[in-house]
Amino acid sequence: MLPTWWLLALLAAHASGKKRWDVPTSQAEQHSTGKLQWEPQCQYHLRHLQDSTRISALLPPRLEGHWISTGCEVRPGPEFLTRSYLFYSNRLFKAYQFYYRDPFCRDPSYSLVIKGKLRLRQASWITRGATEADYHLHKVGIVFHSQRAMQEIAARVNQTSGGGCKGFLPPGRSWAPGALYELLSAKTERDCTAALGFAMHELSLVRVEKHYQPLLQPQQAGSRVVEELYLGDIHTEWSERLHYRPTGYQRPMQSAMHHVHPCPACGIIYRSDEHRPPVLPARAELPVQLSGRWVSTQCEVRPAVLFLTRYFIFHGSNRSWEGYYYHYSDPLCRQPTFTIYASGHYTKGIPSAKVRGGTDLAFKVTHARVTPMDQVTVAMLNSSAPGSCGEAGSWSAGLEQDITPTNGCLALGIKLPHVEYELFKTEQDVKDRSLLFIGERPTDGSSPDRPDKRPTSYQAPLIQCAGASGTFARYISPNYVGKEETNQSKVLKPLPVALVLFIALQFVIWD
Repeated sequence: MLPTWWLLALLAAHASGKKRWDVPTSQAEQHSTGKLQWEPQCQYHLRHLQDSTRISALLPPRLEGHWISTGCEVRPGPEFLTRSYLFYSNRLFKAYQFYYRDPFCRDPSYSLVIKGKLRLRQASWITRGATEADYHLHKVGIVFHSQRAMQEIAARVNQTSGGGCKGFLPPGRSWAPGALYELLSAKTERDCTAALGFAMHELSLVRVEKHYQPLLQPQQAGSRVVEELYLGDIHTEWSERLHYRPTGYQRPMQSAMHHVHPCPACGIIYRSDEHRPPVLPARAELPVQLSGRWVSTQCEVRPAVLFLTRYFIFHGSNRSWEGYYYHYSDPLCRQPTFTIYASGHYTKGIPSAKVRGGTDLAFKVTHARVTPMDQVTVAMLNSSAPGSCGEAGSWSAGLEQDITPTNGCLALGIKLPHVEYELFKTEQDVKDRSLLFIGERPTDGSSPDRPDKRPTSYQAPLIQCAGASGTFARYISPNYVGKEETNQSKVLKPLPVALVLFIALQFVIWD
C-alpha cells in the first residue's frame, strides 16, 4: 500500500551476520521485552516461503507442453480472461486467450488464437531468475461469442486502426458462431490488434518453477510435482501496453500435466479452444471482511527488480491496519535487504464502480519503521540528507528505526502521512481458505494517491493465516528461521546471503 521509488547505485557484498535474537516464550516476557510472538500459522507460511529446497527454477526454462490458467484472471482495464498456451519443441507456439464480461469468467465475449515462434535468449540482467526471449507473431485470429461482442470490437477496430483495417467488419454484419476473423497476418503485413490493446510482450520474459505440493490425504506420503510458468507483466496503463517490456510477472500459469490439485478450472480450460471457450464453475461473490492476519502465498515479484513477501494485520473494530513488507534481492526470497513496517487507518469499503466484484477503500499511512538487513541498504540510508530519513548516520543492519518523526524517508520515497486509493476483493480457494487480493501497483512506480489512479487489477493473493486480533503485533523478523535450543527458547539465526548486485539507477517500487 505504500509508495516508493528506490534509487540504488551501490555495488556491495553482504556476508552472513553473527547476531542472534532470542524470542520470548511467555506472555509476560513478551510484554516486558516489547515483542509479541507470531501467530503459528502466519509464521509457518512465511517460513514455508523461504524453504528453497522445495522450489527449483529451470535455467534455461523448458517450455514444451501445455500451460493453463488455474482460474479467472484480471488484467488492468479491467479485462477478465483465461489463457491456454501450447509450446512445441520446434519453438512454435499456439496460444488461446479467452475474454469475458464478468469477473467469474462465465460470460465469454471473444477468443483470440495466437500463433508464432519463440526464441529463448540469455538470462535477464534486470530480473534475477528470469530468461529473456524474442518472439514473432505469424497470425492472430478472433472468434466472437455474441452479436454484441462482434459489434463492439468491430467498431473499435474500424475507428482506431490504420487504413489497412478500415472496414474490418461491415456495419450490421450478422454474428456467425464459430467464424474466425483474421486480425494479424505476417504474410500480408496486416495488423488490426492495436484497438484491443493486444500485445504478446509477456513472452519476452520467462521463468519456470517446479515445486512440490504435499498430498492431500494424511495417510499418503510424498508430494506432487507442480510446474508454474511465469510470463511478463502487463502495464497498468493502457496506452503503455503496446511497447512496454516487462520486468515483473503476471499471475503464473501451470502445467496441464503437473498442476495443483484439486483445480476445478484446469480441466475446463485444458479442453477448450476458440470455438468452445471455457465457462468456469459458479462462485459466490464474497463481501470483503478484512479483520485478521494475511500473508503472502509466494515470493512476489514487482516490476523494476523487486522481490518481497507481505504480512498484514487488519483490526476491524477501529479500522486500523499494520503492514510488514519484507524485501529481498533474489527470486526465492532468501536474501533479505530491508523491511518496512507501516500502520494507519482505512475507510469503509464500497462496491467498485469500475471492477465488478471489487471493493474500493482508502488507506491512510501515518506511521512507518525501517529495518535495513544488508550493508548496501545501510550505506544508502546513512548517506541520506539529515532530517530526511530517520536519524542521519545511525543506521545499522538488523536495527529498526522509526521514520515517522522525519515524515517518512526521502531515500525510499516514503512520505508521511499518505493516502492511497485501493481496490480489494476476497475469495475462497478450493480448500475453503480465505484469499485477499489487493490492487496492483502502478507499473511506473507511482502511487495511487488520487481516486482516478485507483487500481483496476490485483496483485498475487494473500492467504488468511489467523482470525481477528484485538492487539497490535510487534515486529519479529521472519527473515530468520527459528531453531530450537536445549533451553526451549528459540534462537533465530541469519540466513546466508550471496553477493548482491543492484542495478544502478533502477527504480524499485514496493507494496
